[in-house]
Amino acid sequence: MTDLLLDINLQQIPDAYFNGDWAVLSRVLNRNDPDSLLAQATRLVLGPGQLETHAASDGPAETGRWAVTRDELLNRPYLRFELPAEETRALVTRLRRSADGLRSQLSLYFASGMELQLGRL
Repeated sequence: MTDLLLDINLQQIPDAYFNGDWAVLSRVLNRNDPDSLLAQATRLVLGPGQLETHAASDGPAETGRWAVTRDELLNRPYLRFELPAEETRALVTRLRRSADGLRSQLSLYFASGMELQLGRL
């Protein structure tokens, strides 16, 4: 039963639920530039206002900023990413967490059509 992940109501979660060290579990590229930092990322570290992207386990991290914004109508969360050569935002389509909060999966859909599924490390 420890592998059970529960869907979280995205309209009512605190922004701090997105903080953490996230591994990219899967990605779908559409119109996105395959050479962009986010398209090549294997890991994202989201701290309070600070973003680190890692394209390889031993490579240097690129740093930037991130923030949670919400639409006025449905209060859906978006993550806004600001990196040196890239600025974009992604709709949070799903967040799942274990009952103890130690394991999480996050699904993001970008305006470019790119999709990322992340797992908390």
